[in-house]
Amino acid sequence: MKHTLMLAAVAAFALGSATAATAKPSAAIAAAVADKGRPTEDTGRDADRKPAEMLEFAGVKPGQTVADFLPGGGYFTRIFSKAVGPKGAVYAVISEAQAANKDKPPAVAALAADANYGNIKVVAANFQTLALPTPADVIWTSQNYHDLHLSRLSLDVAAVNKAVFNALKPGGYYIVLDHAAPAGTPIDSVNTAHRIDPAIVKSELEAAGFKLVGESKVLRNPKDDYAKNVFDPAVRGHTDQFIYKFQKPKS
Repeated sequence: MKHTLMLAAVAAFALGSATAATAKPSAAIAAAVADKGRPTEDTGRDADRKPAEMLEFAGVKPGQTVADFLPGGGYFTRIFSKAVGPKGAVYAVISEAQAANKDKPPAVAALAADANYGNIKVVAANFQTLALPTPADVIWTSQNYHDLHLSRLSLDVAAVNKAVFNALKPGGYYIVLDHAAPAGTPIDSVNTAHRIDPAIVKSELEAAGFKLVGESKVLRNPKDDYAKNVFDPAVRGHTDQFIYKFQKPKS
């Protein structure tokens, strides 16, 4: 019994340590955020999105392979590109439907075509059978995990999570940043509020084989009005957001 309690205490301390301290961003990350090629609409959001702290928490390093899962406009994709450097690779993972829409090409397509970000490759994928060109050190998803549960997408989220698990190297990390919903909020609320109960994320990813190894509270905001959806001008850009680090076991 004492041995069991000791192990539990050690695990709690390790996770607590990861939660409590925010390490100073590495030189590579600082340089990536300071990249003069970043558009002003991106840099203007840095105070709210805290990209240097996010990449340091994720453990992004030069030479790594990082997959930006549902990259949107490429805010983080661009920073990942400079942070991993010329010996690294960045996969911007979009849906097959996005790739097929010739009338509205994804924003990251233009970014990947820019010679200044030549290590970016757009990957069109069926999320339930996600296959990357090479296994990733880090898979990152920002403000998008809840979208996997949207009714209109009809996704098997358990299959998506297992595909993400399989796309990582042993010991690799899956970083999930999303808008928080109050504890106990039903999952179908994602269709209107675009928020998710953090406990649901933990449960689903642990079921896929991941281990929660860290949490950052840099973007938590207890003053958020949870009754509003995340696009409401009163809260947009200032929602309560959680960031979890899950690890695929090394063996």
